[in-house]
Amino acid sequence: MADGAKTVGQGMPEGLKALMSRADKTGRSLPPVDKWNPPFCGDLDIRIARDGTWYYLGSPIGRQALVKLFASVLRRDEDDKHYLVTPVEKIGITVEDAPFLAVELAAEGTGENQVLTLRTNLGDLVEAGPDHPLRFEKEPDSGGLKPYVHVRGRLEALFTRALMYQLADMMEERGSDSETELGIWSGGAFFALEPDLLRGSEEH
Repeated sequence: MADGAKTVGQGMPEGLKALMSRADKTGRSLPPVDKWNPPFCGDLDIRIARDGTWYYLGSPIGRQALVKLFASVLRRDEDDKHYLVTPVEKIGITVEDAPFLAVELAAEGTGENQVLTLRTNLGDLVEAGPDHPLRFEKEPDSGGLKPYVHVRGRLEALFTRALMYQLADMMEERGSDSETELGIWSGGAFFALEPDLLRGSEEH
């Protein structure tokens, strides 16, 4: 059931059910999930796939307003696990990679004055810089780069492949003749690639 609003409601904890009743309201600000400390109520069969699709009981949640609502109470704790958090309950879910995807990139300025603004698949706008750093990992299968940008809390967005190539075109070297590093400027900060990441991408 692609839309899944009624199906998603079945078996949901009461706090999430109450949240779902407000799914279509607009103008909401993000709730202060980092300040809430409710009891852990177990895991729920919700999965965020690597492509950003949310699933409940194995079926995609097609109602975007509901996905955005769940994302607004998503938290990643110090144990590196992801939870949906309400004032009364904390529910574990599965995230295959990052909970968000960076799907659009706009660049202004050049060099040290460059500013990258990213939009996620759920509409978050993030300006990369000291408060929203970029980081890079190695793709296990291909050895290529996987860029991420910090969104909020401990939550990150994974760059789509198209955006990764766009970002790669913006990378530049800095340093002296004897020692240089490759990376990208945004918001006055330089985000460098680790040498082992460069070796991995060159081999592939």
